[in-house]
Amino acid sequence: MEFATFADRAAEIEAEPADLEIVALVTDLLEDAGDDLGIVSRFVQGRVFPAWDSTTLDIGPSACYEAIARAAGTNVSADDVEDRLAEVGEIGEVAAGYDFGGQTGLGAFAGGGESGGGDGDDLTVREASETLEELAAASGSGSQDRKVDLLFGLFNRCSSEEARYLARLVLSEMRIGVGEGTVRDAVAEAFDVPAERVERALQVSNDYGRVARVARDEGLEGLDAMDLEVGRPVQAMLAQAGTVTEALEEWDEAAVEWKYDGARIQLHHDPEGIDVEGADAERGGGGARATTETTRVFSRNMEDVTNALPEVVEFAEATLEEPAILDGEVVAIDEDGDPLPFQEVLRRFRRKHDVAKAREDVTVRPVFFDCLHVDGEDLLEAPLAERHDRLVAVLSGNDPAGTDESAVEALSLLWVTDDADEIESIDADALEAGHEGIMLKNPESAYSPGRRGKNWRKRKPDVETLDCVVTGAEWGEGRRATFLGTFELSVRDGDDLETIGRVATGITDEKLAELTDLLEPHVAAEEGQRVDLEPAVVFEVGYEEIQRSPTYSSGYALRFPRFLGVRHDKGTEDADSLERVESLRSR
Repeated sequence: MEFATFADRAAEIEAEPADLEIVALVTDLLEDAGDDLGIVSRFVQGRVFPAWDSTTLDIGPSACYEAIARAAGTNVSADDVEDRLAEVGEIGEVAAGYDFGGQTGLGAFAGGGESGGGDGDDLTVREASETLEELAAASGSGSQDRKVDLLFGLFNRCSSEEARYLARLVLSEMRIGVGEGTVRDAVAEAFDVPAERVERALQVSNDYGRVARVARDEGLEGLDAMDLEVGRPVQAMLAQAGTVTEALEEWDEAAVEWKYDGARIQLHHDPEGIDVEGADAERGGGGARATTETTRVFSRNMEDVTNALPEVVEFAEATLEEPAILDGEVVAIDEDGDPLPFQEVLRRFRRKHDVAKAREDVTVRPVFFDCLHVDGEDLLEAPLAERHDRLVAVLSGNDPAGTDESAVEALSLLWVTDDADEIESIDADALEAGHEGIMLKNPESAYSPGRRGKNWRKRKPDVETLDCVVTGAEWGEGRRATFLGTFELSVRDGDDLETIGRVATGITDEKLAELTDLLEPHVAAEEGQRVDLEPAVVFEVGYEEIQRSPTYSSGYALRFPRFLGVRHDKGTEDADSLERVESLRSR
């Protein structure tokens, strides 16, 4: 397909406001794409490479402006292009405002042309794709100049309308109203296959061009035969915010996991080797890496971060005995193995140079919570609980007795329960261990790549707080035996104080030491671990919800209370009242 034809169709799509008509126009475009179907399926979304491919053009706006300026003529500079962009506000409109095709020089011949846009030298989408792949592959000394030369050559072969969409494509600013759902529906319409089967093929391949070609050439049978491939990442399943109450109301039981303060990873491992060349060659052009690896690690955005995380590679090669795709996190840890903040993970996650030195400064370890594929079997449709069982089996491959410490540490534990109190205890343990809290998942749910549905939920952050008087406490245990730990909370009811809950989460050892020093002078009585306190200190406490409860004298209980701080500015007479509690609950 000529690039001019693609540009004309893109302009027609951009001018159409109705979603259904846009799908119809994209359907026509795909039907007419011929051998360039894979490329056109990506270009119309503004993609140069498949979604699973982390390759980037690695060319910034300034270099693009320079290429446009060179193709526009000797009287145009990159600053002129940038100034016009400031006026117009959109790079496609800027590029379309110049006349291209008259420049000469080596760059003018990029893509195979001799005169830069003359008769018989019309740019095709395949030539554009191959040149952009060559541009992406340029590296080392002089690579930026080479990239600008290649891009200049493309613009020099463009009409004004072609330049509009080439500039947008290069800077990932296509914005013609075509999203992934549009292309999915257009593939289904163009090649007479059910949209849900196209969706399933997209989930396992993450490649719209490939799915379009299979739908056209092999039909439904070909789509259904598409499976996950070790070495080709898929989009991560995502979570939305939710509460324990909502989860238990909608599911018979909730699967509960600790929520780690790390970076999402997807591990692909095959002891026999991953055919990297075969996976990368699906782009439809050059750029394949002719190497074989056993392990590849991808970020949440499907960026290849294998080289930055040698610990994960070493773990996989020492632990996994069969081909597998695992979903998890990489967590930074200190010398004692305790988790470090997320910012420490970022120091390692996309490191490309001096990885060995970075490894000395920040140690990371993987923690896996899902298994998408094992030994040739896709598990996306299997229930979460079954996938976790397979995960346990995969991680214990070299150690059926389950005594390998690294494998045990790499497994995210899963509790399945319908007991809110047990979930609260798991949440407290997670916070005590230095993690973010908990995840709630439907144990019967499938794995839906790229979806943010109700089957995975991050426990909502506290949206309300109460200022509560501390009227009691308990001495801790173990290393916290010298600290006051669990604190009894009360609210005002006239001149009285009525209990409403206990808080023990969200408090570090250092803070517990401070609180013990603050509260010890107010100890009124002790019995065993129990301490009665004179009402003198006010805590600010967050919570998930307020429930009726006979356990506390107020008649209410705070679900998932969390210590937020001491209200040094408030006396007990300023603490919140039972009336406010009832008002908050009735909202």
